[in-house]
Amino acid sequence: MTPCSKATETRCMNPSASPVVIVGAGLAGLTAALHLADQVPVIVLAKRGLSEGATAWAQGGIVGVLGTDDSIESHVRDTQDAGAGLVDETTARFIAERSAAAVAWLVEQGVPFTPDQEGPLGLHLTREGGHAVRRIAHAADATGKAIHDQLLAAAKAHPNITLRERWMALDLITSRHLQRDEAPRCYGIYVLDMDKQRVETLAAQAVILATGGAGKVYHYTTNPDTSTGDGIAMAWRAGCRVANMEFIQFHPTCLYHPQETSFLITEALRGEGGHLKLPDGTRFMASHDDRLELAPRDIVARAIDFEMKKHGIDHVWLDATHLGEAFLKEHFPMIHARCLALGIDIAREPIPVVPAVHFTCGGVVTDLAGRCDLPGLYAVGETTYTGLHGANRLASNSLLECVVLGRTCAEQILSEAAAEALPLPAWDESQVENADEQVVIAHNWDELRLLMWNYVGIVRTTKRLERALHRISLLRSEIDDYYSNFRVTRDLLELRNLVECAELIVRSALLRHESRGLHFSRDYPRTLPVSFPTVLITNYNQR
Repeated sequence: MTPCSKATETRCMNPSASPVVIVGAGLAGLTAALHLADQVPVIVLAKRGLSEGATAWAQGGIVGVLGTDDSIESHVRDTQDAGAGLVDETTARFIAERSAAAVAWLVEQGVPFTPDQEGPLGLHLTREGGHAVRRIAHAADATGKAIHDQLLAAAKAHPNITLRERWMALDLITSRHLQRDEAPRCYGIYVLDMDKQRVETLAAQAVILATGGAGKVYHYTTNPDTSTGDGIAMAWRAGCRVANMEFIQFHPTCLYHPQETSFLITEALRGEGGHLKLPDGTRFMASHDDRLELAPRDIVARAIDFEMKKHGIDHVWLDATHLGEAFLKEHFPMIHARCLALGIDIAREPIPVVPAVHFTCGGVVTDLAGRCDLPGLYAVGETTYTGLHGANRLASNSLLECVVLGRTCAEQILSEAAAEALPLPAWDESQVENADEQVVIAHNWDELRLLMWNYVGIVRTTKRLERALHRISLLRSEIDDYYSNFRVTRDLLELRNLVECAELIVRSALLRHESRGLHFSRDYPRTLPVSFPTVLITNYNQR
């Protein structure tokens, strides 16, 4: 579909000075953009609004090894403990060592963190599950939005950064599209301009995938609608390895309410003393882990799932009433206001909560400079597998990873000579037509997400996984046929990427014959004494 046809030949590009194209306008993408833009032109693409990504939804905060009671070793140890034996120690140490500088850089950008005159850098630090000490810098309970708003404003003001809303990446342009007999590399990207309903060809000296995770592959998730695994799927189709896709983090406490199906109740509420309870008021975490409500997320999520099934209940309660109304309004103003608007006064009654998909711990394999297997292609943030998160992510390490590796990625690109600028083939849609029935996409979307929720959830079995894989293969066939015959739309592209990610998750889960971290199998309940990441390899020439 991609080489130039006679009808589109005149639209082939012949760039003289290609920009760096960043797919995704969240923290990872904006960090890279701001570190690049003083030296090279940058285009940042957002497939919806510039503020609709996952970063703005992050409540808790960002890790910073700042306090006198803290250390790099302590942070690395906590990261390893949460990651259940699959954390790459070199990666964890590299990022922990740069955590203080990352927080300081955000302070320099004007991010309004919650202050504390006696705290390091003048910041208030909170604690979350899995952390030995208080080390989470935060802006009340809306840290992601505070960070994103400030960096987005800086990007808008920079003359060398072009921000494009409603532009969705389709696929990477590689040596295969140019029919060049050479080692594969990335030369650019095809992008759908949704307002004009036209596919554009963007040449790039480098492409950075910062598209976030794949949470929308599940029916219940705390993720925004943008989290459809686009970067993971595009990199896989271009021949890159992916790793640890079986480790999908379920956040233990998503608000249970018919009007708010994706509202997260931050981990920090438990960090400040919130208690998980059954309907009769009994606390239950002591039966599951000595760390109680501050155990890592995988343990807390499984504990809640166990208690819900044991007692036949739809949710459990998170009780913070003992913390007092003044404290809750000061430290958790967004949660207090949102719940109050729904008729829940968290200062006087417990909050109904359930686990929901929250974070994709695996992704595109990269090094600590964001380099993928394909030269010219980089990836940063939740899209990636760097070894930091292992089998379970430690709370608030995600924002830290975005800032630290967003910077190292930019530095790596600036250190390399730009590849030869070549004419790129325009997108060829001469053999397709407008879709006849969009209901097919909606039906397959719903079926896929329910399938993943029911068969590939918190607790798994081999039989369920095999059934899921069989059905996914049928859905993939239907989606591929649709994609081959009709003009692309955002819904079609997202569905195509989701089914790709679903297959990667299930295939990875079937390869892991143990229970570890976020992957719990009834058929393999024990944890092996030694384990390794699950790495999937694709054949570049067959994609």
